[in-house]
Amino acid sequence: MEGFDLYVEGYIQRMSSLKIEEKNNPHNSINVRREVLNAEKRIKDYIRETPLEYSPYLSKMGRCDVFLKLENIQLTGSFKVRGATNKILSLPKGTEVITASSGNHGLAVAYTLSKLGGTGTIYLPITTTQVKIDGLRNYDIPVEFYGSDCVEAEIFARNIANRDNKVFISPYNDLKIIGGQGTIAIELIRQLAKIDAVLITIGGGGLISGVSGYLKQINPSIEIVGCLPQNSAVMYESIKAGKIIDIESKPTLSDGSAGGIEPNAITFELCQRFVDHYILVNEEEIANAILFILEKHHMVVEGAAGVTVAAYLKEKDRFKEKNVILIICGGNISIQQLKEIICNH
Repeated sequence: MEGFDLYVEGYIQRMSSLKIEEKNNPHNSINVRREVLNAEKRIKDYIRETPLEYSPYLSKMGRCDVFLKLENIQLTGSFKVRGATNKILSLPKGTEVITASSGNHGLAVAYTLSKLGGTGTIYLPITTTQVKIDGLRNYDIPVEFYGSDCVEAEIFARNIANRDNKVFISPYNDLKIIGGQGTIAIELIRQLAKIDAVLITIGGGGLISGVSGYLKQINPSIEIVGCLPQNSAVMYESIKAGKIIDIESKPTLSDGSAGGIEPNAITFELCQRFVDHYILVNEEEIANAILFILEKHHMVVEGAAGVTVAAYLKEKDRFKEKNVILIICGGNISIQQLKEIICNH
């Protein structure tokens, strides 16, 4: 119980430290826009501004204009490096950190620690894909395994961090992480004059919280669409229930977004406030989306990135005559997994 008590105490301290906006803010009690702007200044020299690519194929299919935000070619192969870099740069130099991840966040933390000369330990659930484990092995950062679900690894790692007086870096439940991921929105505003809708994959909710929190304060009319695999739609089911719930996640190609959500995660409130619509997709739809991007755009994307493409294809008629952005959140898929998808389709 000592570890759990430390976890609860740490959570209370984090929540009490959150800066609250004035009561006249119509969107949120947390100033996401300020966090994103501060993050952009902090990380701009450490990350890559990714292109926004027009898709004539998806545009024609939906009779609209579709643009792909290519975070699959971001450093470390996913958007996660934005949040990890922002968090680590915000800490005193030499701070030892602990994190937990299904892969991409861990890879981003390992990369950033290696680049900045920091130290830390990364905990992974035993279900982490081999391609992401192999990526982590390229860095001289200890890797440990715990639990079959990312939320189990997160709670365990946070308790270890509290016990050993180290800093825990959540994959999503942290304003610095959310602010870093939200820097994508700053780039989108620069890259496209008129944005009507943005489709974003949801796991723990860090990416959609940062991007939507910034965009909604710039233009509240932008529609934010949360996209999830049916096999692991924890945030969606939690929003429906009005509280974070613990439900079983089934195996999914979208392993980067799979698993539970940490109790009292601040991303739950942000999704409640900023996400306008949700689309759930099945495994066949995700696989077809991965193949679609491979065939039409000649790019390799991972399952979590395929979720937004699949969601758009599923409900494309709702976006007629609009400017639509699909965030292609990562490209870390194994050759074996890709071969299996190709062979089965």
